[in-house]
This record gives sequence, C-alpha cells and structure tokens, in this order.
Amino acid sequence: MKFLKGFFKWFLIVLIVLNVLILATGNTHIYKGLQHTYLKGRTGPSPTEYTIFAHHEIKAGKELPWALSKNYNKAELSAIARKELEEFKSLAFLVIKNDSILYEEYWDEGAKGSITNSFSMAKTFVSVLVGIAIGEGKIKNVDQAVADFIPEYKVGKNAKLTVKHLLTMSSGIDFDEDYVSPFAYPAKAYYGTDIRTLTMKYKLEETPGKVFKYLSGNTELLAFVLEKATGKSISEYASEKLWMPIGASKSAFWSLDHENGVEKAYCCFNSNARDFARIGALYMHGGNWNGQQIVPEEYVKNSIIPANLVDEENKPNNRYGYSWWMLDYKGMHIYYARGILGQYVVAIPDKNILMVRLGHKRSKEKMNDHPKDVYTYIDAALDLNEKTIHPNL
Repeated sequence: MKFLKGFFKWFLIVLIVLNVLILATGNTHIYKGLQHTYLKGRTGPSPTEYTIFAHHEIKAGKELPWALSKNYNKAELSAIARKELEEFKSLAFLVIKNDSILYEEYWDEGAKGSITNSFSMAKTFVSVLVGIAIGEGKIKNVDQAVADFIPEYKVGKNAKLTVKHLLTMSSGIDFDEDYVSPFAYPAKAYYGTDIRTLTMKYKLEETPGKVFKYLSGNTELLAFVLEKATGKSISEYASEKLWMPIGASKSAFWSLDHENGVEKAYCCFNSNARDFARIGALYMHGGNWNGQQIVPEEYVKNSIIPANLVDEENKPNNRYGYSWWMLDYKGMHIYYARGILGQYVVAIPDKNILMVRLGHKRSKEKMNDHPKDVYTYIDAALDLNEKTIHPNL
C-alpha cells in the first residue's frame, strides 16, 4: 500500500510538471493529439476522423458519373494482392481502364462513397489548383516570386523563393518534417489551431531550387499564395474551378486549423475513391475534362516529370515533379499522388489505367525510394487488366 501511495504521488507530480511544460511552451496541440491517438488505442491519425476538425465544404455540382466497364468486377484479385490489401487494412481499391471502372472493392468504413482523408495526396491537389490559377493569369508562372503574395518573403534571400521551389519541394526552408516527434511541424500543423503563424515561423536557410527535400510546410505556403492570388479560400477555389467542373459525385471537406480558420493544405482533403480518381483522370487527359481545359496542358506535362534537382544524398532527383511522385516500372512512366497511410491515386498512361487505394496503413519497406506496397497495387491493377483481356489467365 505504501508503495502504491508513493507511485501515485510521483505519477501526479510528473503529470503536473508535464502539463506546466506543455502550457508554458504553447504546445497545447499535444492534448488533442493524445485524445485522438493513444487514448483511442492508436499511435497516429486515422483516415476516417475528419469530423474531429472544423472544415470547409468543397461543394460538388452536377455529377458526371463514371461508366462501368463491360468487364466490371469480373476478374479476381490475385492472392498476393488480396493478402497485402487486407494486411494493410485497406478501405478501398479501385481500378479504372479507358475511363470506365474495371474493378472496385471496399472494406469496413471505406464503403463506396464514404469520406476518408487524402492525407498528403492533398499536396498534389494544391499543385493542380496552382496550375489552374496560372491558366487564369492569377499567378504569372511557376517562376513568380512568393514575395509577390506573401510580404514576409520580400526581405533578403527570401526574395529568391518562387512558386516552383514550393511545388518541387526545393524551398530550402527549415521545416522539421518528423512524423514521430510531437513537437515537429507535422504534429503541430495537424493538431494545432494556428497553422499560418506556425508556418511563418520557419526560415529559409539554404539556397532554393537546388535540393529536393520533402516538407509539408512548402504546400501550406502554396495555399497562402493561392489565397492571395485568387482572393478566395482554397476550398472555394477548388469547388468552383476543379470539383464542380470534373463532376464530383459528392462534396468534399478540407480540414481547418480552427472554426472558420485556414485549410490544412498539406493534408486533409476528405473525399471518396471514385472522386479522388478524377484528379488522376484529369491529368491523364492533359488537364482536359470533356473538352474543357481545366489545367494548362504545358503545366500538366511539367508536373509529371522529375524536377531538375538533387536529393539530400546529392543523387539526381528522379521521383518528384510539381507535387506528383513518379517512378519508372516495367518500361512505363507512372506518376501518382500519395498519403502517409497508403492513400494512392496512380496513373499508368501506357495502359490508360488509373488505380486508387485508400486505407489505414502502408508498407514500411521501401523499393527504389517508394513504399513497397505501391508496387503491389500497381501489379494488381495491371493483372486485373490482363485478366479481362485474356480471361484464361
């Protein structure tokens, strides 16, 4: 009994000290983080928790429904693909061939049309919006100075920062991209309540346009550029210029840092598999949707080729463009959007195939600097396609 009393006494003291430190350092985001992770039996965020945040609606207009292939859901997933999809707690797997749905399957709360988080696929969506703004002349071109939109960047070497540097993750800003530390930018941005002040605290430390370094804060700065350039929130702009024109089936929701606040642009665009696929289809068609040029074709082309940079090991960048990931696989150039829990929109132009996978986990293993599971899902999409062409396979 004496031991227990001593234990609880010291436990209470430690708890009080920790709370004092959290409050004194302004890290109150930790409370929300703990509430929605460890206290719910998780170590990180969930793709289905968008309702815990305030959000802006990205309104949909008239739906332009996907056609169903004549071979819709006739082929079966390979045992390897199914094992991995289930092991990583998938919510949705969707394959589109020639603009028609070839295969789709949903698990648990990922049922067709359900709303889940894009996580960092949102970075790609912000890039799409930048392209639209360039097409409208609201941003001159990718080489326009960030300082033209954000006055704080007019001073000193900050003036060298351009829109392109943010798109290609080569800003040289000292954002601390750490997914473990509760004190790093991703945790503060996700659970915090003032993302604008947080983002503007970081400084440009290295020459921009040289080194590829993936940093979420770059995309948040792009959102501030878009706000200033368009005079609208990025949710309003996305609804009017993207979501309605591509015929999304449902309104999407962009999580905010607080009620009526700022979008967490680097993540947290919440929608469903079929509508996420439309972003890939738009780029597969060179930025054109049913005859309407939504994103300039030249911008699209430049988005899906590697930016002329080196990585942190001084090796040529071969995997990132204007906020699109890319890989060369089986003789094909493939580009894709991705999120931290294995959210993928993958375009395989050589086969006119799109693949979407949503879920709770992704592989921790890497293959050529890409999550290993993305290759499994690409193989699954290619396999399903071959099985419909050659049904005896």
